[in-house]
Amino acid sequence: MTDSKYFTTTKKGEIFELKSELNNDKKEKKKEAVKKVIASMTVGKDVSALFPDVVNCMQTDNLELKKLVYLYLMNYAKSQPDMAIMAVNTFVKDCEDTNPLIRALAVRTMGCIRVDKITEYLCEPLRKCLKDEDPYVRKTAAVCVAKLYDISSSMVEDQGFLDQLKDLLSDSNPMVVANAVAALSEINEASASGQPLVEMNSATINKLLTALNECTEWGQVFILDSLANYTPKDEREAQSICERITPRLAHANAAVVLSAIKVLMKLLEILASDSDFCAMLTKKLAPPLVTLLSSEPEVQYVALRNINLIVQKRPDILKHEMKVFFVKYNDPIYVKLEKLDIMIRLANQSNIAQVLSELKEYATEVDVDFVRKAVRAIGRCAIKVEPSSERCVSTLLDLIQTKVNYVVQEAIVVIKDIFRKYPNKYESIISTLCENLDTLDEPEARASMVWIIGEYAERIDNADELLDSFLEGFQDENAQVQLQLLTAVVKLFLKRPADTQELVQHVLSLATQDSDNPDLRDRGFIYWRLLSTDPAAAKEVVLADKPLISEETDLLEPTLLDELICHISSLASVYHKPPTAFVEGRAAGVRKSLPNRSVGSGGASSAQGDDNNVANETTVIPNADSLIGDLLSMDINAPSPPMSAQQSNTSNVDLLGGGLDILLGGGGTSAPPAAANDNNIGGGLLDIFGIGPATASNMVTIPKITWLPADKGKGLEIQGTFSRRGGQIYMDMTFTNKAMSAMNGFAIQLNKNSFALTPAAPLSVPHLQPSQTAEASLVLATTGTVQRMEPLNNLQVAIKNNVDIFYFACLIHGNALFMEDGQLDKRVFLTTWKEIPAANELQYNLHGLQGNADNLAAKMTGNNIFTIAKRNVEGQDMLYQSLKLTNNIWVLLELKLSPGNPDATLSLKTRSVEVAQMIFAAYEQIIRAS
Repeated sequence: MTDSKYFTTTKKGEIFELKSELNNDKKEKKKEAVKKVIASMTVGKDVSALFPDVVNCMQTDNLELKKLVYLYLMNYAKSQPDMAIMAVNTFVKDCEDTNPLIRALAVRTMGCIRVDKITEYLCEPLRKCLKDEDPYVRKTAAVCVAKLYDISSSMVEDQGFLDQLKDLLSDSNPMVVANAVAALSEINEASASGQPLVEMNSATINKLLTALNECTEWGQVFILDSLANYTPKDEREAQSICERITPRLAHANAAVVLSAIKVLMKLLEILASDSDFCAMLTKKLAPPLVTLLSSEPEVQYVALRNINLIVQKRPDILKHEMKVFFVKYNDPIYVKLEKLDIMIRLANQSNIAQVLSELKEYATEVDVDFVRKAVRAIGRCAIKVEPSSERCVSTLLDLIQTKVNYVVQEAIVVIKDIFRKYPNKYESIISTLCENLDTLDEPEARASMVWIIGEYAERIDNADELLDSFLEGFQDENAQVQLQLLTAVVKLFLKRPADTQELVQHVLSLATQDSDNPDLRDRGFIYWRLLSTDPAAAKEVVLADKPLISEETDLLEPTLLDELICHISSLASVYHKPPTAFVEGRAAGVRKSLPNRSVGSGGASSAQGDDNNVANETTVIPNADSLIGDLLSMDINAPSPPMSAQQSNTSNVDLLGGGLDILLGGGGTSAPPAAANDNNIGGGLLDIFGIGPATASNMVTIPKITWLPADKGKGLEIQGTFSRRGGQIYMDMTFTNKAMSAMNGFAIQLNKNSFALTPAAPLSVPHLQPSQTAEASLVLATTGTVQRMEPLNNLQVAIKNNVDIFYFACLIHGNALFMEDGQLDKRVFLTTWKEIPAANELQYNLHGLQGNADNLAAKMTGNNIFTIAKRNVEGQDMLYQSLKLTNNIWVLLELKLSPGNPDATLSLKTRSVEVAQMIFAAYEQIIRAS
């Protein structure tokens, strides 16, 4: 009878019976009882009350019984730590047993019991097992070191286990080497420094390559992953490693094959691309990839996702293997779609006829989703392979003639893109497209057709009738179609104004009065004002040349692609996302990149600040006519209503055009000391500080400069600066009326910016008579919308009064953004400095310094740059400083001063190096201030 019988019992009061059986003198009865306990534990019953009785069963020579007891201990030791101590003597004794299986079992179990009290007793048995004569015990002990490091990293380092683990890399048994590599990799990922624990050199690599041939498949994967992190010192060494890894491409296990390909793809970056060896290696990579496509569908999909990356990086590898990516009738849909994508990436002039024939065949399939993708693929081929565009368009027209609804609609969507790519080339087919107007019922197809009618309205005689037919059900249309209709009718009006005036008025009325869609309403108002104030400008804006569609719009960004190539055979290569996008904490690992690429070092040259940076601030002010604003909420003719602080904070008007919102320092995983906001600091450094805001007694105030000259402001001149007082940011301005008439009704609005600055109160400026001057200080909050600006501290401003709306831009002074709680604890400073990669360290040279280190430290503290420690090294004073920006980005500084020398070096480390230039400029300003 099988062991399944132990899972079928439903007796009540069995704990008492089990207790009795566990204490039975007969070994068989004991074993049966332990099996029942394990079965109960497996199905979720609480059998922790039997802990002392089960532990007593450890004293046995029966390997099966010992395994069961150890299994129970692993499960309940954490909830019964005091009881678990009872088992320590048996563990220590078993670690010296004559049977290597028992020795390995004991050390494995001790590593799995995550109880601090037991961990102390684990060190000596583990040390012995790492030097055990049996390789099975040694390989088990190697993994145990990684488990122990997870429980107590300091113990592993203090007890010298890391050195023992490194020695195992030279072990005679390949499986011991593989497990040592796996353990070191895991420890390396979990270490606080993120620095490699083992220096990979030629000797170490040679040992790993020797063990590679004799390992199990998973051992080979561990070794290959470690080899992928090694960069050879020259091309000759890279060739040697390639030659020794190439046989792994013929392995039966897909994981080994993909790991080998990952290493070779990285080494190919080092080899000369025109060498014979590189050409031979490229040829050798194709067969294993093709072989993976004969596996089961799930493995095929993983292989295809990896191939997709490889084809983007090196299309030559599979350029002759197009046929293997042709879809089979019984492929699952996820495999079909991935093959389709790779076919398009491999398409070129030599194989396009074959590809188009295949795609046309796919368009007759029964799977609607697949047919849609196939039709879109034909359009992508037309855009990618220019000489074949005519053939592609002809194929699409053939598909339109089939009159299959969803095929026709997809064809129209892709033809719109072909028109964009090849203007004035295929417009003769528009009449054929218009014949199918009535059959279109999908928003994207209808929007594409409307775009075509509007774009080529001068070639379509009845364009006004066609667009009018769409307007009949305007309110029922999808927002995408409504927006296209609005633009198409305005285009038509600008091309044929005489007979389409009623039509444009009708659509503008529908968009601005009858619609509750803000996007549609805003666009309608913009068109209305453009047409009513300056038709010539409207023509330039609406009928401007469209940017051509690029060959491949769906390629991955090069740096992301390089990073994903380093993660071939992992989840990152399947998701096509870096590990940090879906793994939290240090488990995401250090960011990887291919060799021979810029990694952001050479910080000194790139970060040398311009000493004239402060003087040249005004150069960032753009011309007013280069700023396009959404002015709908700022009616110049209406009286200026009083603006509450809440309205100011929640305003959603984007004065100067939109853009991509990029939150600096937003990744909680990449910057431990920084947090998203003050209320959610979580595990950030503030929890460690326990400090309140510092008081600033001598904050530097930067002199005002002209932000808006009178000739640009119709007589209004604005001078201003930024300051920090009482823990708040102030925008201090001087308004001067140099016009002949009075000015009043002042209001202000800030565009989205890098630091989410927004007015915390209304702008208070009195009536300004001619030649009169008034001072205004505006408190700024940091609760606005974030959008990255160039430069980072650029702030775009709109000021309205009874004369007009005026636009200007200014630079926020960095010291206004330095927070009062920016002082780090010494230990936290040291840990954080080590954690931030060396690539994130930048340097800046300061000249003409006056005063000693103590004077400078005091001056900086008054401006929220806090000195953590001061040291004297070889006659140089070293100041270690920290500051925190309003968006919770932490910056660490090291200032090197030589007594009597007016020059100094400022080193900066931060997770977000984009802030460096602003910090350097602020440091310079504080030093120069009297």
